[in-house]
Amino acid sequence: MNFSEMYRQKLVSPAEAAKLVNSGDWVDMGFAANFPTEFDKALAARADELSEVNLRGAILMQMPEVFKIPDPAPHFIWHSWHSSGIERKFCQQGFGYYGPVRYSELPRYYTENIPAADVFVFQSPPMDKNGFFNFGISSSQLAAAFTRAKKIVVEVNTNQPWCDGLNGTEISIKDVDYVIESSNPQMPQMGAAAPSDVDNKVAELIVNEIPNGACLQLGIGGMPNAVGALIAKSDLKDLGVHTEMYVDAFVDLAMAGKINGLKKGIDKGRQVYTFAAGTQKLYDYIDHNPECQSAPVDYVNDVRVIAQLDNFISINNALEVDLFGQISAEAAGFKHISGAGGQLDFVLGAYLSKGGKSIICLSSEAKGKDGSSSSRIVPSFAPGTALTGTRATTQYVCTEYGIVNLKGMFTWQRAEALIGIAHPDFRDQLIKDAEKAGIWGRTNKRV
Repeated sequence: MNFSEMYRQKLVSPAEAAKLVNSGDWVDMGFAANFPTEFDKALAARADELSEVNLRGAILMQMPEVFKIPDPAPHFIWHSWHSSGIERKFCQQGFGYYGPVRYSELPRYYTENIPAADVFVFQSPPMDKNGFFNFGISSSQLAAAFTRAKKIVVEVNTNQPWCDGLNGTEISIKDVDYVIESSNPQMPQMGAAAPSDVDNKVAELIVNEIPNGACLQLGIGGMPNAVGALIAKSDLKDLGVHTEMYVDAFVDLAMAGKINGLKKGIDKGRQVYTFAAGTQKLYDYIDHNPECQSAPVDYVNDVRVIAQLDNFISINNALEVDLFGQISAEAAGFKHISGAGGQLDFVLGAYLSKGGKSIICLSSEAKGKDGSSSSRIVPSFAPGTALTGTRATTQYVCTEYGIVNLKGMFTWQRAEALIGIAHPDFRDQLIKDAEKAGIWGRTNKRV
């Protein structure tokens, strides 16, 4: 039997595929931008027939149809490995929950720790001549997820990029139960906000820490994108890429001739990532581009892999940093924001790299909707705040007022260094807070 005939035999309508789902089932819905839109619509149409269907995914870039129905909570529950703004609202409204995870471990969760999916469905570009579908722009944990899934459904979208991969990025038609064809919607867009003056100042400080031949990991947000924009205008050269999330900034760097990957100890000449999200510019660039290589997250985020890349520079955001150097990057009190993601993976991996640096960046103050202002360097976190990075693992912290390396510092030294890069309006109070915490000594300077 040829692959085209096998495809035709497995081809069903979205409505038929949605009938695979029963009340109480676990259904995996891709990851980020390979969310299955046609399957979602068909499943929403069955809402009245279903109760407590457990949906799993992450980084939603569009509102699912299943949650546009009136009162979705009795019918569908969203379980997120990392939350976008959409999923954050689900958590607040009572039908969404976050699964704490160190991102590099997520494939193992699927093989050992969580219920197998009753239905695993994801969006793929069209099948190739050899009978393979592609995980598109989100390899992530999908290769591990399908090994235990009871039913596998591929939703074909001609606009989904085909992403060349190192391993674990494809699945054969022989291993697929059903295929559905979409109306080929355009890929969802995730553009970064224009960098602020603060973002640009932080970027200047960080770029000074990057040597020629460095290998880069950029997180999402204005600051990391500002770093990318500044690198594109700099004299840096021979840069490499090994990053969890591939964003538009990398495309700009590549087009500016800054990236060739020739100094990488492994995957030489390749830009390696585990998922991508951005604008159409990014999707067009990575489609069938052999320079860009997708791989499962247990490879990309493995600290042992990162450690093999000399001069590895990891740049990630934080919400707050306390005076001990602990990092909060996923919640504000009991208010869930995003997730741990791979921040700790890259903090640990970068420090293991020869010449590597892990840099946590944030603005020095937060502005409230009412015009109020508060320090993002804090004496301690509010109750309920999740700890993303321990004080023992934090290396560099950067605000618009400076950059400090906390490795090797004792608590009184850390307090002084962090207060020194806090917003000046809050420094006197932070000194008083440090005194109360017993980490401000007689020899400390008044900063």
